[in-house]
Amino acid sequence: MPALPSSLISSLSVAPALTVSETAGGLTTALAGVADPRARRGVRHRLCVVVTAVVCAVVAGYRSYSAIAEWVADAPDETAEALGIAADRRPSEAMIRRLLQALDPDVLTTAISGWLVGRATTSASGVRRAIAVDGKTLRESRTAVAAADHVMAACDQGTGVVLASTDVDGKTNEITPLPAVA
Repeated sequence: MPALPSSLISSLSVAPALTVSETAGGLTTALAGVADPRARRGVRHRLCVVVTAVVCAVVAGYRSYSAIAEWVADAPDETAEALGIAADRRPSEAMIRRLLQALDPDVLTTAISGWLVGRATTSASGVRRAIAVDGKTLRESRTAVAAADHVMAACDQGTGVVLASTDVDGKTNEITPLPAVA
């Protein structure tokens, strides 16, 4: 099996188009256990629908609340309907922001991580597993008083699942902190 390209963009540009059910299938079920922090009165969009749309927007490269809301607003009607959003009534930026800020991040991380683990395929027995290890500087983590954060992760190239990650001190090569990831 050839190695995956290091750029997600190059991987996606040559990959065939996928439907929403192929890429986000089961996420709404995984999010069913996440408690909705909003009052029941006036809720127009179910929590699992909004968070699924947010996950799709973030995977597409949208990071800020306003950018995520733009993705939701600009998504084709077929995509919105597949996500469970009425084409003529999309979630606003303010609603998305308030909902995400009110959610417990640990519960949301657990739910999405469980969904990702369930999507990981296992390799056939006898097939060697290729694991890529790489260190990265986290974007926008540097402040006026602190240096940028650095992390190192090990990723299964067959499934694309991050197996482990750890914070590392300063910019270093991948060999020194490798035992911490293993």
